Amino acid sequence: MNDTTFQMTPGWLPFHPDPSKPRFAPPPGAVDAHCHVFGPGAQFPYAPERKYTPCDASKEQLFALRDHLGFARNVIVQATCHGSDNRALVDALLHSDGRARGVVTVNRGVTDAELRAMHAAGVRATRFNFLRRLVDFTPREVLVEIAQRIAPLGWHVVVYFEAQDLPELWDFFTTLPTTVVVDHMGRPDVRKPVDGPEFELFVKLMREHGNVWSKVSCPERLSVSGPAALDGERDPYRDVVPFARRLVETFPDRVLWGTDWPHPNLKDHMPDDGLLVDFIPHIATTAALQRKLLVDNPMRLYWPEAA
Repeated sequence: MNDTTFQMTPGWLPFHPDPSKPRFAPPPGAVDAHCHVFGPGAQFPYAPERKYTPCDASKEQLFALRDHLGFARNVIVQATCHGSDNRALVDALLHSDGRARGVVTVNRGVTDAELRAMHAAGVRATRFNFLRRLVDFTPREVLVEIAQRIAPLGWHVVVYFEAQDLPELWDFFTTLPTTVVVDHMGRPDVRKPVDGPEFELFVKLMREHGNVWSKVSCPERLSVSGPAALDGERDPYRDVVPFARRLVETFPDRVLWGTDWPHPNLKDHMPDDGLLVDFIPHIATTAALQRKLLVDNPMRLYWPEAA
């Protein structure tokens, strides 16, 4: 199979070719806790059932970006374009010198031996995706069965959903037998008030269930105002800041941050990853909060033996 077999979905953007050097310097040991590898398709083909085809984004490119941005480690998350074929992700883990952990997608047919092998490679979670535009429906009883099987390994469950679907998913999330990590704050509508009923429900979920964590990531997907002021001020995605800051300050021990590189499915603009790093001090406003967000929390969750 060659590179021309897979063509990126028309209208979608490749990742930024030359991200800026961030002005904010992450603390030593910082972790980019949400990023991806895609293909390369010639080596790791994309899933036949995928809803989109991304650009290739290799482990070498990811690790180079990690170093450029001033991070020490990555948590690599399986995206839907690879389905439950986790070979590209596992390959990246095996070539990371222990500096990456993984979040895979598995189906009901995964064997215990396969789970153990992925754990040995550095996998520490599985992902359940509830975005209908990205995945086909999986029965809840199947997801519960998978959660029960990964729990003895010490893995957790990562969930991806949109804010309006939380009432329907509440009971499912709160009965899972593991830590539950929510992608991108549950995708709130940032045009609505930060203390309005929709986001307040998500805050209630975290307040009432101490096993629920949140990633305060992907402002580029949530923002209406855009990446930065036109005068060049590095004040990125300001309309997302109140939502992320509220979670960081209310639940400082249960928040994570990640770039989401290489930012699949974007059509309007491709973020500068350096600018995304400069979003961090706007939402974690003290050195203590920054260390929890970028070092202490991801290390406790993904490298507990070293935390």
